[in-house]
Amino acid sequence: MAYQIIRFCIFVPKFTYFLRCCPAWKFLNLLSFLDSQILGTLSNILNCNLDDRSWSQASLPIRFGGLGIRKASSVALPAFLSSVHSTSSLFQKITDASLGRTEISYCAEARDAWSQACPGISPPLDLTVQRLWDEPLCRQTHTSLLDSSTCSAERARLLAVSVKESGFWLHAIPSSNLGTVLDNTSFSIAVSLRLGLTLNHPHCCPCGVQVDHLGHHGLSCRRSAGRQSRHASLNDVIRRALATVNVPAQLEPNGVVRDDGRRPDGLTLIPWKNGRCLVWDATCVDTLAPSHLTLSSRAAGVVATDAEIRKLQKYASLSRDYIFLPFGVETMGPWGSDARSFYKHLSKRLIECTNDQRAGAYLGQRISLAIQRGNVASVLGTLPKDNNLDEAYYI
Repeated sequence: MAYQIIRFCIFVPKFTYFLRCCPAWKFLNLLSFLDSQILGTLSNILNCNLDDRSWSQASLPIRFGGLGIRKASSVALPAFLSSVHSTSSLFQKITDASLGRTEISYCAEARDAWSQACPGISPPLDLTVQRLWDEPLCRQTHTSLLDSSTCSAERARLLAVSVKESGFWLHAIPSSNLGTVLDNTSFSIAVSLRLGLTLNHPHCCPCGVQVDHLGHHGLSCRRSAGRQSRHASLNDVIRRALATVNVPAQLEPNGVVRDDGRRPDGLTLIPWKNGRCLVWDATCVDTLAPSHLTLSSRAAGVVATDAEIRKLQKYASLSRDYIFLPFGVETMGPWGSDARSFYKHLSKRLIECTNDQRAGAYLGQRISLAIQRGNVASVLGTLPKDNNLDEAYYI
């Protein structure tokens, strides 16, 4: 909740008027002081130590893999440029015609500063939209982080978190009644995984493998504590969404098995399309697993798509009588191609049934939150369990 307040209410949102109405971008020392206050507050509520690199990522918009907590120094120039151009026609009406066509003070200087920051990029077509001025600057920062990655795991993480569906959980309104609240520890761990921050002190996992300070081992551990809960949550979200669009479904249906006798995760009880029922099977693969880094460091979502292809091969015998859907997601957030297609189709039907234009967004947020909760359980599951206090109670 404190994160949402920082993002929408204080700091940069509170200073937007001043950033748009005066050349604040010329006073970097003052903006740097405000940025340091934002960084300190964010570090306190997250209980995380953000270095320069992680702070650069965190200050990016969510669509670029950040947290949406913007730096005042990053927003000042786009805010001023969009404001100047949106008021230029009014400025010309107010000024005396004898002066000829003049520009608002610092307008030309601001355009030159933007051109220097974004060499080779033309100004946006709509000069009045702040986001269009800001987009090239954000993309440049994200590209710089990618190009300076020190390892394939870091590059894979940066690619994965910059996909749209990876940030759905950060858009969710924290409500205990809706089940969209993450406790402080869970939120801190989820953010640390997104930014590549230190999660824990190096220790030995119960499976015998040494866990480093990033804590990524828990996401792919063969004894992962969050795998089953995440899998169950994903299937429950899908089943509930289908029920909302008046398509009842059953989890782990009897009588529907593949060649090796295993059952799929769910089955619709009435036809989904072309007179055939829908059968789905969800899977969550680790983006940062050593065996997946070759694919995940090239492009986002390819590991989930590859898992979906393998699911299709395993359930090939069911495709004759049912519509089979492999719903593949990754621990860092990206979805497979089949999962995205199903989500778009289901979102449209949810909007039609509920008359709520945000129904599809709510579905995406619940799926994304289920992934994050599974990640948190997996990370915490690697910590050693001390039973000494329990033994004292028994005595």
